[in-house]
Amino acid sequence: MVSASRVVSGMSAAAAALRVAGRLRHIGVGRTYAGTYVFLLVQDLDIRVIDAATGELLRDLTIDPRRDYQPTGRPPGPTPK
Repeated sequence: MVSASRVVSGMSAAAAALRVAGRLRHIGVGRTYAGTYVFLLVQDLDIRVIDAATGELLRDLTIDPRRDYQPTGRPPGPTPK
């Protein structure tokens, strides 16, 4: 299944939303991509988030059914210099 979505920014993160098994899941993409249109390629619980304009793969993940928000896996806060 292919789904088109827009990355929506919240207080400190940007996420795309997808309904899986009747529940809305938020997939963290990163604040850098807030406002970006993306394609979500979905096969069972495997998701690929692709930038609609460039075709760049932004994220590849497997949905954890126990969590509503799927974090990016990076530590919170700015990148240390």
